[in-house]
Amino acid sequence: MPSSTLPECAHYVSPPETKEDLKFADLPIIDLSKTDTPEGRAELYPQLRDALRTHGFLYAINHGYTQARRDRIFDIAGVPFNDVSPDEMKIYTASIEQVGSYAGYKPRQFWKIDTENQIHDQIENYAINFNVTKRPHPIALRPFLPELDDFARHNHFNILHPILRLIALSLELPEETLVEKHNFDRTAETSGYHRRSDDEEEKSKNVWLKGHTDTGSIIIPWSQPVGGLQILAPGGKWKRVKHIDNGLVINTGDMITFFTGGYYKPTIHRVIRPPSDQRAYDRLGAYYFAMPDNNVRLLPCAESPVLKRVGIERQCLDEDSPSCETWRKGKIKKYGRSELKKGVERGVEEEVIEGIVVKHYN
Repeated sequence: MPSSTLPECAHYVSPPETKEDLKFADLPIIDLSKTDTPEGRAELYPQLRDALRTHGFLYAINHGYTQARRDRIFDIAGVPFNDVSPDEMKIYTASIEQVGSYAGYKPRQFWKIDTENQIHDQIENYAINFNVTKRPHPIALRPFLPELDDFARHNHFNILHPILRLIALSLELPEETLVEKHNFDRTAETSGYHRRSDDEEEKSKNVWLKGHTDTGSIIIPWSQPVGGLQILAPGGKWKRVKHIDNGLVINTGDMITFFTGGYYKPTIHRVIRPPSDQRAYDRLGAYYFAMPDNNVRLLPCAESPVLKRVGIERQCLDEDSPSCETWRKGKIKKYGRSELKKGVERGVEEEVIEGIVVKHYN
């Protein structure tokens, strides 16, 4: 950390965990400290492979950040929402539809959640490039940029890269195969999920963010206690994801599916209204969204011995494969804004991005 004297901000007091008897997904836990040695990686990659192929989600612990440092990040995560005026927020609004970028603020009620009932989201995001100096930031956030830089680099080099090495090993590829596609120039994000009216909850059937897959490769939400995150579990049932103190909840996105020829699917997940004993609280989150380099083509790693044995499930012809930048911008511009069509599957809506069908799950 650049300085031993840290700037002050309000302390975020984590809400208590729910005491309701809920159906939680039985997700495996991997110990990231074991990725420091070849023997540890050899032990972990089958665990990661089985978890991601079965659930698409897993927990990670012993990632190198103490509970105190994690808590400090959640203190800072509240600054863009609590210490910045609405007028200043407008200055830093993300160019989502114009440029296809979330960098800056995504305002509330920007995404359509239920078109039929005209229900929009109550989610407020502030996204930051990993190079925290790449764009200007609100005045209140600027003193915290050294800490955010440290957080971004820790996510990138100490969490993402080990996960990518395990995935490469699971495909019998050189360990650095996917790491080399992920240089340090993408975005991290904080978000606040605000409570909605009972009328909105009824009309949207308590869904805050409909079932979807994430755009990037690997997504790392830092676990927080306010429930609401659900995954579409094997068997087609929605199950909640349980909070683990100072744990990570890691899932796969679209781009890993491209790279692995469908061996790893993008995780279908959604956010619903929290349990009744947590509904007095807003939901604050800190996330890392890994994106490969802009110019990387979304082609399967066809040289993988594993993919040669099991076969490749292509999203499109190789010659039509989009670049990471094209896919990222195309999906960001359309998400929550375009008119969706009913899909063949029950409760599924569809749209087409870069010639590829993208599904949304209700």
